[in-house]
Amino acid sequence: MPFTMTDPRPIAFFDMQAQQRLIRAEIDRRVAAVLDSGRFVQGPEVEELEIQLAAFAGAQHCVGVSSGTDALQIAMMAEGIGRGDAVFLPAFTYTATAEVPLVLGATPVFVDVDPATFNIDLADLEHRIALVEKEGRLRPRAVVGVDLYGLPADWPAIRALCAAKGMFTLDDAAQAFGGSLDNRRLGVHADATALSFYPTKTLGCYGDGGALLTDSAERADLYRSLRTHGEGKTRYEVLRTGMNGRLDTIQAAILLAKLPLLEGELVARNRTAAIYGHRLAGRVGVPAVPAGSVSAWGIYSILLQDAAQRAAVQAAMQNAGVPSAIYYPRPLHRQPAYAQHHAGAIAGGPPPLPVSEDLCQRVLSLPMHGYLDESQAARVCDAVLSGL
Repeated sequence: MPFTMTDPRPIAFFDMQAQQRLIRAEIDRRVAAVLDSGRFVQGPEVEELEIQLAAFAGAQHCVGVSSGTDALQIAMMAEGIGRGDAVFLPAFTYTATAEVPLVLGATPVFVDVDPATFNIDLADLEHRIALVEKEGRLRPRAVVGVDLYGLPADWPAIRALCAAKGMFTLDDAAQAFGGSLDNRRLGVHADATALSFYPTKTLGCYGDGGALLTDSAERADLYRSLRTHGEGKTRYEVLRTGMNGRLDTIQAAILLAKLPLLEGELVARNRTAAIYGHRLAGRVGVPAVPAGSVSAWGIYSILLQDAAQRAAVQAAMQNAGVPSAIYYPRPLHRQPAYAQHHAGAIAGGPPPLPVSEDLCQRVLSLPMHGYLDESQAARVCDAVLSGL
């Protein structure tokens, strides 16, 4: 039987339909207004959204762009990052974080992650920066910290290190919008913060979308220029090489309808995380949340003993009608697209990345969204425990 007799409702890994039922009329109204106006690119909804996102995060400026990946690229383009530059980033994350430096001609240098938080390991980061400095072939230019699964990285430590080295800090908060560190939302802890509005994110549109947050007016102006082919004050004044990275007006309208729900959804995500942690702690590895951090719980991941136990738990969950996923099955430095670049980033071969490699064999992600109730969360836990 795929579901229990006491609670036959299906469980979604990400549930966008429950949210849509609450605000469908508002979505329809806002989309209809865009259709009526005909301003499908850079319409007034984009600026309205930028103002609201900046206010939510406590940032001075927000620039809407076409995706989270384009947000990363525009931020690095604005810094002039390119050939001869080393960009340090975690080996355990999604491919977008690594592909952008390569597109710009820079070299990604993969850093191991902390075994408790899964975020970038500061000691390993310092070690790899020192190796690159000693070799002298690449210039250490930037650190991309990823707030993996929704948990803020250690931004005070990252910023202190980068300030001492004259390096740019870029927060990849694609999974973490709404998370906070030391009572301040993500969006203000790095020189720039990249957001993704892919449909499954904590704030997601119905297509691709993204944004950049910064407290620098100069950077924000550059981002606006770069997202629109490098234009100046008029459309046909081209000041620099840019890209087509604008946020569609319809997606901005959808995000405006969804943003008022985010606070409540974040509370619900934390409630579900607390249920998971209470039921599963001591039986599997559960996420660590350091003091001062509040996770957005974009993804909730547990750790099993090994790949065999993970497979058994996944099978038990599937049999119980409970979905699961693996974020991520292979570290970036082992991906064919990056293996050669990784091998050549540091002379003699870079140090190993044992934590990232280990996590990929053991990590398993459970359903997480703002519309899981306690009964469904309990069913998820029952399914996990039945597979141990």
